[in-house]
Amino acid sequence: MWYHPAYRLPMTSIEARAGIDPRRADLVAWYLVEWRIIPSTALQRPGRVSFAQLSLVHSKGYLESLDRPDTLARIFGVDPWDVRVDELINSMRYACGGTLEAARAALAQGGAKLNLLGGFHHAYPDRGGGLCALNDIAVAVAVLRDEGFEGPVNVLDLDAHPPDGLAACLAEVPRCWIGSISGSDWGELPSVDETLLPEGSSDEPYLTALEALLARMPSGGICFVIAGGDVLAGDKLGCLAMTPGGQRRRELMVRRALEGTPSVWLPGGGYQARHGWRALAGTAMALETGSRAAIPDHIDPMRHHFGLIARSLDSGQLGSPPPSDELVLTAEDIEEALGMRGRPQTRRLLGYYSEQGVEHALSAYGILPHLRRLGYDDFAFELDRATAGERMRVHGHCDGQRYLLQELVVERRSFEGDAMLFVNWLSLRNPRATFTEQRPQLPGQEVPGLGMAREAGQMLARMAKRLGLAGVAFHPAWFHVAYTARYHFRFLDPEVQGHFEALVRDLGPLPLLDATHAIADGRVLLNGQPHRWEAGVMAYRFASPEDFDTRVQQVREAAHFSLQG
Repeated sequence: MWYHPAYRLPMTSIEARAGIDPRRADLVAWYLVEWRIIPSTALQRPGRVSFAQLSLVHSKGYLESLDRPDTLARIFGVDPWDVRVDELINSMRYACGGTLEAARAALAQGGAKLNLLGGFHHAYPDRGGGLCALNDIAVAVAVLRDEGFEGPVNVLDLDAHPPDGLAACLAEVPRCWIGSISGSDWGELPSVDETLLPEGSSDEPYLTALEALLARMPSGGICFVIAGGDVLAGDKLGCLAMTPGGQRRRELMVRRALEGTPSVWLPGGGYQARHGWRALAGTAMALETGSRAAIPDHIDPMRHHFGLIARSLDSGQLGSPPPSDELVLTAEDIEEALGMRGRPQTRRLLGYYSEQGVEHALSAYGILPHLRRLGYDDFAFELDRATAGERMRVHGHCDGQRYLLQELVVERRSFEGDAMLFVNWLSLRNPRATFTEQRPQLPGQEVPGLGMAREAGQMLARMAKRLGLAGVAFHPAWFHVAYTARYHFRFLDPEVQGHFEALVRDLGPLPLLDATHAIADGRVLLNGQPHRWEAGVMAYRFASPEDFDTRVQQVREAAHFSLQG
């Protein structure tokens, strides 16, 4: 299995814009290794393909155009300011390298190999599109041919969209067959054995079509399989409606059909930020063990991975622990708050974390490396007091300027008898970015965000655990803030949580900005009556009260929201 940390796409807005989780490969790698589905030694780190190898498929003019942010922005559906050219092209080159190395290994060793990023079937020789800048399969085939491989090549494209770019790239390649099942009609592709399913097709029609396609597939010396996760129901860009169990049956059918044939499996598309990683992990499980077992909804590889990192950090690395379990407000603290004494040389956030400790933690959790990929470096850390708690600031430099990237204000506060880490303020800022029509300014935002809210939530949870607190809490002033935090945080009041879940359900078709404004402007009705935003306290609790979920369900099912007019 091939994986590289650079497989995380270095764009802050792609999750909101396309629904794709840029961390998908990370989550899958963490899950497979940390749940011992595969040994850590099974993960291979690829090298980058060379530009000479890319030029076997792509035109010189097109490769030169990839130096321009606007070219890549069009391909990935983001704004030019969100493109760090070198980092993004590195991600693509590593992915192409993984596909090539997996193909070489499959031919040398036999069996199935999996690359955790690839299947870029919309990239043409002279242009890219649909999140595909380089065609990794076509490049791998061209290099194999250049190295002397003359056997037949099959491509089984099971992504929800047709292989338009791949067909163009392989049109002149001898002894090459492409078979496809999709739910989108993009016109005839003469060189493709294509099956077009009606929109909304579920498991049985899909698997019936797959059985027929596999029967038509010729014998091959190697087969590339694009096991797209965008075939699942609810996918943001796919038009099919398979279940996770149906997708796993798909993988097992193909695995059986390819027994004895070297194969390279690739993830292709998948545009459900919450569950996209599960589809790819399920492909790996089918290949490794033939498993049909579902991945439970409660499993969160990031939470587990961050927990492992937390256990590897000791207090000496993070700062000096307080002298006792109970922190006492000293005369020096009071004098400092009143401006009667200067800032101490060794400030501790919440009496524990030093500035160097904050830097060490942010580096260990991968936050600083990712910020570097976004263009920032030479970080500076500040700890001091704020009006409503203790404050941490992280600054970064870019092009000779200093920018505030993260600001956190926290304190200890009790709720329902439990001491929690209360977040008075959290700002994750990408100050070099700009708001656009496609990524508008949300209420309360000064600049666009960093796309790292999930990482921030997990770090706060780790902080609370280390300090012996019962969880993390905050007060969402706007619907969109609660919406962003909904996967891990829940309102302490089950009635408020039930109403919130009903809001998410009933306003789901609306863009997030429109839903936020509709609620804030009082244009939302609850069971026919005007509804005001219930800005209660949300918490990430390490243990939930009994009967909480039952009460939430009762309230949610009784609540029905609609828009006035």
